[in-house]
Amino acid sequence: MKDKNHRCQYRVLYGDTDAAAVVYNANYLRFFEIGRTELMRENVCSYREIEELGLIFPVIECYTRFKAPARYDDLLIIETRLNELTQITCKFTYKILRPDEATGRELLLARGHTVHASINRKGKLTPLPINLIPRLQALLPDPT
Repeated sequence: MKDKNHRCQYRVLYGDTDAAAVVYNANYLRFFEIGRTELMRENVCSYREIEELGLIFPVIECYTRFKAPARYDDLLIIETRLNELTQITCKFTYKILRPDEATGRELLLARGHTVHASINRKGKLTPLPINLIPRLQALLPDPT
């Protein structure tokens, strides 16, 4: 993968907004999930395949920093990157961007991260499958 930042788009639905007519804060975690799911599907495997291995990757930590609001019908760019990997955890970072037609640039709306643990169906920490490790490692930033 040449550029290790995965990008996908999402159009804000009316149901994503709150009484203030901006995207409700908790929906940014859904946007993170969309980006993470697509990055994994395109470069490693689908979450369905992970579940078929008897594993679940729950969120054990999350952080979001809001910079500017998203509104109904905005076309968002979700940028996702795998930043850290251990035998049992993965840390993904995200940027939610909106193209600015006036300037031709992208406006940062939010950034954040999620950390996921690999657990089995009994809720016990379980090492990541050996066959997934090389594909996940290929997504990590190059050491500097």
